[in-house]
Amino acid sequence: METITYKQIRELFLTRRPREAHKGDFGHVLIVAGSKGMAGAAVLCARGALRAGAGLVTVSVPDELFSIVQTAVPEAMCIGRGLETDLSEAALKRYHVIALGPGVGTTAKSYELVSWLLQKYDGRFVIDADALNIIAVAGRSDKQWFANFPKIPPQSIATPHPGEAARLLGVSKEAIEGNRIGALAALRAELGCVICLKGAGTLVTPEQINTTGNPGMATGGAGDVLTGVIASFLAQGMELETAARAGVYTHGLAGDLAARERGEHGLTSGDIAEYVAYAIKKLASEPTL
Repeated sequence: METITYKQIRELFLTRRPREAHKGDFGHVLIVAGSKGMAGAAVLCARGALRAGAGLVTVSVPDELFSIVQTAVPEAMCIGRGLETDLSEAALKRYHVIALGPGVGTTAKSYELVSWLLQKYDGRFVIDADALNIIAVAGRSDKQWFANFPKIPPQSIATPHPGEAARLLGVSKEAIEGNRIGALAALRAELGCVICLKGAGTLVTPEQINTTGNPGMATGGAGDVLTGVIASFLAQGMELETAARAGVYTHGLAGDLAARERGEHGLTSGDIAEYVAYAIKKLASEPTL
């Protein structure tokens, strides 16, 4: 098992941005997240993507969430969920990566949404949360509706927590926690993409373990921030496995820096998102942890 190190990740951030750079140089992330009662998932994912350096972030949410998202994240653009309009095959071509799943729910409309995007978008995905739950049901259902449900494209990163991993593999959560390395391999074989198996010591394929992070990060929305961070790194040009490693390490380091200032007990996902920028600054400027 290889450990993801500060030195490895630091090397990714040593090159300074050119003075003549503009927002188009740093990628465009589309975040498809949120539903009634779950606007925060979209907000936190967008904040993670922006703090990780994406040049442009667009958030696709139901119309009733527009005012929430645009107030909470004024730096992001908002679009609706029209499959033939906002998310048409032509419209999707403007994005470098799609972050799919946080808080989208598991209604019939959510199933249609996930299926549509997996079929119509030929770029890279970061797939999390409800999108993984939808895929888990589709993969293990004998209902005709799911007979032709699309597979996750190989140019994707899936970020399940142990509960989602258990649903994807059709086993118990205890089985996942009892053999995390085996679960990582099984998820890779099942989904055919890069896997980040979240938890204390997040695992990334091929067998690599993260060493940043703390118990204060066991809080709602932390995974949504991670999804945004990884998507941002992909949009800025990192390769799949590199973005996965850099994402989990930087996310964990952000949590550690936030905990030093605010303590673990009161740490929030908003704190983690905010400190992503400080984590990258530290990596770019300090040779040791």
